[in-house]
Amino acid sequence: MKLTDFYYDLPQELIAQDPLEKRSDSRLMVIGRESGTIQHQHFYDIVDYINPGDCLVINDTKVIPARLMGVKEETGASIEVLLLKRREEKVWETLVKPGKKARVGAKISFGDGLLVGEVIDIVEEGNRLIRFEYEGIWEELLDQLGQMPLPPYITHQLKDRNRYQTVYAKHDGSAAAPTAGLHFTNELLQQLEEKGVEIAHVTLHVGLGTFRPVKVDNILDHHMHSEFYVVEEEEAAKINAAKARGNQIISVGTTSTRTLESVADENGIVRAGSGWTDIFIYPGYTFKVVDSLITNFHLPESTLLMLVSAFSSREKMLHAYEVAVEERYRFFSFGDAMFIRKES
Repeated sequence: MKLTDFYYDLPQELIAQDPLEKRSDSRLMVIGRESGTIQHQHFYDIVDYINPGDCLVINDTKVIPARLMGVKEETGASIEVLLLKRREEKVWETLVKPGKKARVGAKISFGDGLLVGEVIDIVEEGNRLIRFEYEGIWEELLDQLGQMPLPPYITHQLKDRNRYQTVYAKHDGSAAAPTAGLHFTNELLQQLEEKGVEIAHVTLHVGLGTFRPVKVDNILDHHMHSEFYVVEEEEAAKINAAKARGNQIISVGTTSTRTLESVADENGIVRAGSGWTDIFIYPGYTFKVVDSLITNFHLPESTLLMLVSAFSSREKMLHAYEVAVEERYRFFSFGDAMFIRKES
């Protein structure tokens, strides 16, 4: 399977640079998973497509202000550090720009010395392990010095950093938002609960894979980076009970989907637990848990586009993207949404 099989042409002006004033006002393309039929709605219409007893699975990870701007102590050169994965209490795996200035032993100062990091190792794909030294509480310091790690295709300044969080974000740890969830408001979630929809929480901390493009021609040669997940017993029980009743499991985003498919056994039973997953889902994969999927529009040739192509079909997805371009949908993190729904 070739990387170019997942290419589509996207006009730059369709990349959403800012979130809408109201989250749920975004457009919603509703696609039949089997038939490929397309309807054009708004996200607040999602309530009409989800039935009492269905289980909506959301990823409650919280994005940390993971982008730090610092200077190299010896030379004063500017260095940007993106926190990716906590390895120990004060040690993080990071993405550093420019990497050539961050050799082992280099010290980087942030906030006029409020935070100092030392590069202690160079690991996979040139990532740096940095040990940080500071006084006070790490989370407060990060909130003071860090910036939200917006994807490189967003060039506008984010006025309100909460708009790059879901309304249900709870557990600190992500370097990027689970963007399908950005469309939900508390009111919309309340409407769903009042309708009798079960809402289950999982946690997957979104990491390096979000920032790494696929660089190999044969997608089977692509290496996925591992991300940390948690599924609590109570949440697994909700999902399994809905499945046993014959109700739908509706996954919000590719992150929730990857979590569910990582922890399910061959019969589709979700097992509680925590750990690391590097699951790579592409066409040919048989889904064990998820029946319907709420997702955003993804980058060409990305692993996320491969996942949604596996969920329906590559041909149906590329056609849907073609329609989205014609209809001037907004793309990527702050863009519109797609609901790939089970029809039977």
